Amino acid sequence: MTEDTRPVLMDYLSRHYDLLKRQLGRALRNTDLAEDALHDTWLRVHEQGKSEQDPIRRPGGYLVRMAFNIALDIQRRQSRNIPLDEIDALMELADTAPGPARSAEARSQLDAVVRLLDRMPARRREVVVLVHMEGLTQPEAARRLGVSLRTVEYELKHAHDYLSARMGDDK
Repeated sequence: MTEDTRPVLMDYLSRHYDLLKRQLGRALRNTDLAEDALHDTWLRVHEQGKSEQDPIRRPGGYLVRMAFNIALDIQRRQSRNIPLDEIDALMELADTAPGPARSAEARSQLDAVVRLLDRMPARRREVVVLVHMEGLTQPEAARRLGVSLRTVEYELKHAHDYLSARMGDDK
């Protein structure tokens, strides 16, 4: 932009700001974006140094095109960014991943359950493993073990009672 072009553009922008804003607002369908783009256009014209270029014949068209391109850049930047209200919502979410202390406590409890399972009679331990570890239903566990459903229910009840009573003692 030649040295004499900058004052012409600055003057045109100052005198015809409302008209440019309306034109750009209609083209963009967003008056706030049009206003932001015109402000950035003014800054860009104001800060541009001397360069070799032909004189601008239609400053209005030139400024609208420049502002429109700036508006597109603004929209691209905004589309890559998360809105501030979404950032706030994300920051308020609790981290559900267990921390080191919670992981250590879970491993300790698992070790305690394994030790207690080892102390149970074999059939009772097998029922617990089939139902709670392998995810079989009680009738499926009964069929696999060749026992009645009542036996599976009995073994599970005694296993649960045993584990509940001893979990506090074995830590």
